[in-house]
Amino acid sequence: MYALVEILGRQYKAEEGAKLVVDKLSLEEGSSYEIEKVLAVVDGENARFGAPYVEGAKVTATVGTEFRGEKVKVYKFRRRKGYRRTQGHRETYTTITINKIEG
Repeated sequence: MYALVEILGRQYKAEEGAKLVVDKLSLEEGSSYEIEKVLAVVDGENARFGAPYVEGAKVTATVGTEFRGEKVKVYKFRRRKGYRRTQGHRETYTTITINKIEG
């Protein structure tokens, strides 16, 4: 059984016991997180799809640790103008563990 869920505007495939890496959630580590934006629930041959969300379906997860991703370097250059800029960026992510899929 798995569900397609929407978290902060992005879609993920959630299976019970799976760990997902999502964009930073402003929740404490170890707290419970309920996802009510469920796009689809698939259980073997049975599948329910929402328009846009499945009514009565929800996914319960536990918030894990926060970590920062790899550095992304942004380099701007204009030829013959003496213009060069280097900028770095690291995104913060949160891990969540899927506990239960209802619906």
